[in-house]
Amino acid sequence: MKLMITGGGGFLGARLARTLLERGELAGRKIERMVLTDIAPPPADLAADARVEARTGPLLSQTDALKTEAFDGVFHLASAVSGECEADFQLGMTSNLDSTRALLDALRTRTEAGGSPTRLVFSSSVAVFGPDPAVPFPGIVADDTLPTPQTSYGTQKLICEHLIADYTRKGFVDGRAARLMTVTVRPGRPNGAASSFFSGIIREPLAGVEAICPVSPEVSHPMSSPSHTVDGLIAVFEASREAFCGRTALNLPGLNVRVADMLDALEEVAGPAVRARVRFERDERIAGIVANWPTGSTAARAARLGLQPHKNFAEIIRQYIDDCRKAPNAEQTLKGLA
Repeated sequence: MKLMITGGGGFLGARLARTLLERGELAGRKIERMVLTDIAPPPADLAADARVEARTGPLLSQTDALKTEAFDGVFHLASAVSGECEADFQLGMTSNLDSTRALLDALRTRTEAGGSPTRLVFSSSVAVFGPDPAVPFPGIVADDTLPTPQTSYGTQKLICEHLIADYTRKGFVDGRAARLMTVTVRPGRPNGAASSFFSGIIREPLAGVEAICPVSPEVSHPMSSPSHTVDGLIAVFEASREAFCGRTALNLPGLNVRVADMLDALEEVAGPAVRARVRFERDERIAGIVANWPTGSTAARAARLGLQPHKNFAEIIRQYIDDCRKAPNAEQTLKGLA
């Protein structure tokens, strides 16, 4: 089996790659080759795996070559993030929309030449949902909630969902779009996503660093851990067409949690001194973006695939701590933990 992960050098793509390589198979087939594409090289451990080929550079510059290459499966994770897309409209259109269209057309070319449709999993986002004066916004969004995105990022993700559904209807690909809830706790430095603070208010205090929360403690949002998100993407890939149920995107499970609940869990796991490193300082730009996001979600279709959210946020924090302890720089990432 030959797979490709776009965005394979990033945090989530690299975690997905490691999980699949450790399993050694996908949908009952042995993984023999894995191509990781990204604007940056993959982590050294992945690059050293004999099954892995790294291709570095913008996805849009690589899609012509893919027209003559057969893949059994593609996980399409490459994306500019929400804050970047609001600050640079053209970046979002090129990285998210144009690249996805070019990837789909490359896979379509192979199918029209006589190949079997490639199974493709697209990482969409909870950002496809938002309030609109013409449509009541339920706050708790379900698989069948009408998406009305209020950011360029969410709009681009929604357009890609529909493109994948139509390419699937036409038989060009076997496409499945899964809407990711906000993934936390992300390791490393903050990125350009408006949701970055959801990880920062946990990650930085555990590292002994002050964190600033730009929104109210009462802000609520659906969250998922990195491992649950990866498990969800794999389950969506392995689902039969009938089990996936249609061509529209499904929600991956998320734990609906307030910022205040996150900090209560941080204190439960790490103590009051760690929690005290979080300071509230409102950022109107970020608060304005977050105000247009769902306060929670449900995921009935994912539940039928056996996927469930975490029981509580303390589970997510403990998973992050366990991950850090296995990493080479554990003494730095957890130096604030007593």
